[in-house]
Amino acid sequence: MKHGKKYNENAKLVDRAKLYDPDEALATAIKTATAKFDETVEVHVRLGVDSRHADQQVRGAVVLPNGTGKTVRVAVFAKGDDAKAAEEAGAEVVGAEDLVARIQGEGFMDFDVAIAAPNMMGLVGRLGKVLGPRGLMPSPKAGTVTPDVAKAVTEAKAGKIEYRLDKTNIIHCPIGKASFGEEKLMENFSTLLDAIVKAKPAAAKGQYIRSCVVATTMGPGVRINPIKVSANG
Repeated sequence: MKHGKKYNENAKLVDRAKLYDPDEALATAIKTATAKFDETVEVHVRLGVDSRHADQQVRGAVVLPNGTGKTVRVAVFAKGDDAKAAEEAGAEVVGAEDLVARIQGEGFMDFDVAIAAPNMMGLVGRLGKVLGPRGLMPSPKAGTVTPDVAKAVTEAKAGKIEYRLDKTNIIHCPIGKASFGEEKLMENFSTLLDAIVKAKPAAAKGQYIRSCVVATTMGPGVRINPIKVSANG
C-alpha cells in the first residue's frame, strides 16, 4: 500500500517495534495529526474471543467523559409524551410511522444515532435491513431502546459511543479529537477500555486483550502494550 509524503513523514515519529504505554501512545498519535482538519483519534482493540459464538460477543455502550468532539444528530422513534420529551432533550428528528415511511420511501438517513421507545420496536423492526448494516438499529444492549428516551438523547449528545466486535474480533471506536490533548484523550481511552475489560465474556479463554492500537484519521497506528491496557481495567 502506497502512502503520501505527509503520512511517511509522520510514520517516522512512531517506533513500529515498540509497545507504548497508553499515555505515551496518545501523545505520539497527537504529534502525527498534521492534517488541515481536526483529526479523530481512534482505538482498535483485538480481543481473544470468537465473535461467531453467541456467548463470546462483546457489545455495549459507554459515555466518554469528554465526549467525542463530534456533533451528534439524533433520531427518535416515539409518540405522545415520549416524542415531546425527546424533542425537549434536543433530538433533531422525532417521529413514528411518518419517520419509518421517510426512511423507507425517501432514503432519509440524516442522523448518527437512532433511539426508540420500547413500544415502537414493532414499527422499527421493519427497518432492520436499512439500519442494521449501518450500525444504527436501536438495541436494548446499547441503551438505544429505552423507556427514558430523553436520557438516551442527552447521553448520545454528551458523547455516548457504542462498542461492538466486528467479524475479525476487533472493536473500533473514536475517543475524541486530536485537539483534545493527551489528558482528555487518556480519560476517554481509560473509560472505554475499562468498559471493554468489564464486558469480558465468561467463555473467553486465554489473553483477553490481544492487541491495542491508536491512530488519528490520517496518521499511522501506534501500538499499545496490551498488558498495560489489561491492568487499566
